[in-house]
Amino acid sequence: MSTAVFQAMTAKMRILLALSCVVFLGLADVSQAQTAATEPPPKKVEELLKLLDDPEIKAWIAAKGAPPAAAEEDFVAPSASDFMQWSNAVRAHLRGLVQAIPAVPGEFAGARSTIMTEINGRRPGAVLLLFAAFAALGFGAEFLFRHILSRARRKMAVPAATEADLPKRHHMIGRSIFAAMAPLVVFALASIGAFLAFTWPPLLAMLVLHMLVALIGWRVIMRLAAIVLAIDRRQAHGGEIVARLIPMDDVQAAFWYRRVAWFAGIFLTGWAAAGMMTALNFTPNVRSLIVYTLGLGLLVVALEIVWNRPEAPVASRAYRAKEWLLTLYLCALWLLWVAGMSLAFWVGVYVIILPPILRTTSTIVKSFFSGPDDSPKAKNPVFEVLIERGARVIIIILAVAWLGAVIRFRTSGLMEDEAASRMIRGVLGGVVILLAADLVWHMLKGLINVRIERARIEGGDEAALARSGRLMTLLPILRNFLAVLIAAIAVMMVLSGLGVAIGPLIAGAGIFGVALGFGSQALVRDIISGIFYMTDDAFRVGEYIQSGSYKGTVESFSIRSVKLRHHRGPIFTVPFGTLGAVQNMSRDWVIDKFLISVSYDTDIAKVKKLVKVVGAELLQDPEFGPQIIETVKMKGVEAFGDYGINLSFAMMTKPGHQSTIRRRAYAMIREAFVANGIGFASPTVQVAANEDHTANVAAAATNDAIARKKAAEAAKLQEN
Repeated sequence: MSTAVFQAMTAKMRILLALSCVVFLGLADVSQAQTAATEPPPKKVEELLKLLDDPEIKAWIAAKGAPPAAAEEDFVAPSASDFMQWSNAVRAHLRGLVQAIPAVPGEFAGARSTIMTEINGRRPGAVLLLFAAFAALGFGAEFLFRHILSRARRKMAVPAATEADLPKRHHMIGRSIFAAMAPLVVFALASIGAFLAFTWPPLLAMLVLHMLVALIGWRVIMRLAAIVLAIDRRQAHGGEIVARLIPMDDVQAAFWYRRVAWFAGIFLTGWAAAGMMTALNFTPNVRSLIVYTLGLGLLVVALEIVWNRPEAPVASRAYRAKEWLLTLYLCALWLLWVAGMSLAFWVGVYVIILPPILRTTSTIVKSFFSGPDDSPKAKNPVFEVLIERGARVIIIILAVAWLGAVIRFRTSGLMEDEAASRMIRGVLGGVVILLAADLVWHMLKGLINVRIERARIEGGDEAALARSGRLMTLLPILRNFLAVLIAAIAVMMVLSGLGVAIGPLIAGAGIFGVALGFGSQALVRDIISGIFYMTDDAFRVGEYIQSGSYKGTVESFSIRSVKLRHHRGPIFTVPFGTLGAVQNMSRDWVIDKFLISVSYDTDIAKVKKLVKVVGAELLQDPEFGPQIIETVKMKGVEAFGDYGINLSFAMMTKPGHQSTIRRRAYAMIREAFVANGIGFASPTVQVAANEDHTANVAAAATNDAIARKKAAEAAKLQEN
């Protein structure tokens, strides 16, 4: 047994020895090959090596080989491992911030030694002293400029402007802006210009410039806030009342002015500190830790605004819940910033600050172009719309550009992917397209609204009034059509920018339109009928029309119906397809006819003369005369009635005035008849018998006839 084991072991040892010999021989061959490789290469190999060392060849090889590999490597669907990498990066960032806390004193000590080394042994206090000196120089130059400006204003004194005079109000605001910003320009030129006139060590120049720029930026923000909020309502010279561009009282203005001062001061301090720490070679973690700590001040100011703003309504449960939600949202934004999630942080910031900024911009522009309620509005509202929407577009484009820069900086690998890059460019381009469409739409709407308002208030002859009525009818329809057209074009352009093929969409829309036409024949009939009504100028806004059982004043149109306001109040919405023949009672002229019954013993010639006098007096009336085309005349005997003679009268008036003129004519004819002893026809009954019963029956019959006649006259008046 032991012999067999020994023999097996001997065989294994032989195999291992053979393998060792093979390996040794292989290594010997490799060594010989390497030794041979050290020999001088052939001439062609040397040329190849020189070509490979050429920078252009290296760049060409890198351009040909690297991007496909990177694209293949980046084009990987997101998975759990990607989420783990992201979470690991966040944890590493937070871990670095925690580890940077003990290193803060050492970084400041290193910065102190760096300053002393770079500026010839000077301490950091020398930097602050130099900053204070040049700031004092700027303040001195600003003081001299203000003194010269005040003397010039006293010599060129102008009467105090009021807000009711719009051009003077604009001039006053412009002078306020100049008086506030020009001294700051002098301060900047005197401080930074004087500092740059000398040669300084690079580190010292970086430190002082950051502090000076931060100070100038803070002062510019505060001056702009003072102008917008009109903190000093009455200027020191001239006694002019400065207009407040944002409507609010003095308490609210003072509150927001102080909060803007705190927020801008903390923000610009953090900006200057970040720049100075970069110049002093602070480690990124320590620099981020200090900036995040200063960011706590911004968070505190924002929370204080949420809970203490003076325009807050009476406290309620819903309002308190809103305050708590805003508080949690702001705290979450600060945590996203600290965690290094810049993209989510900026998106959250835009969600909360862009709507108020846009509303405030619109309020400022509207307040600038409009005076008090009783003053005339802007003469050029298109320019007002251009300024308002242009400012909104600039704000949104700047926000989108900054967000695009953050995306490009934080997701550089994603931007190398063609599909992702196209999607991001499409989204950003779509925002710009929508903003441009919004600007074009509001400009066109402003033009149309101005023309409609002008047509509503302008007078003139009948042709001018007819033209104005036609404009008031057609321009609202044109406005709605332009809104749909601009929206459709903008949506198509956005979809095209996102890579969506819009050709099939347009073709599908055409097929859908045909199907809709077959399925909605009534709708198509209404639309086409409305087009022909507009083409025929059958009626306009403000005209009184009647069609079948519908009658009333035309109030407005839509693409398929017209709204009629009945003279008793109800409004009818009538589709164009059901209108049929239209009676327009507001065009050119109206002939009004009425009957008056007189007794059989009346002198007809005398009545005609009296009515002629009444017609002449109506023409002389300052209220009714301009509305009469042909005054009231007696046409003659119309019929012989049961109780008298029916006389016919007629007159021609302008549309819509016939009823009031007829009522006035009734009153004047009655007065003339009474003054000349002409009696109106009234029911009479001749009684032959003398019995009381017969008399009572006759009296009852008379009363009944009178009642029936009055009811008939009342019904006739209601129909008219």
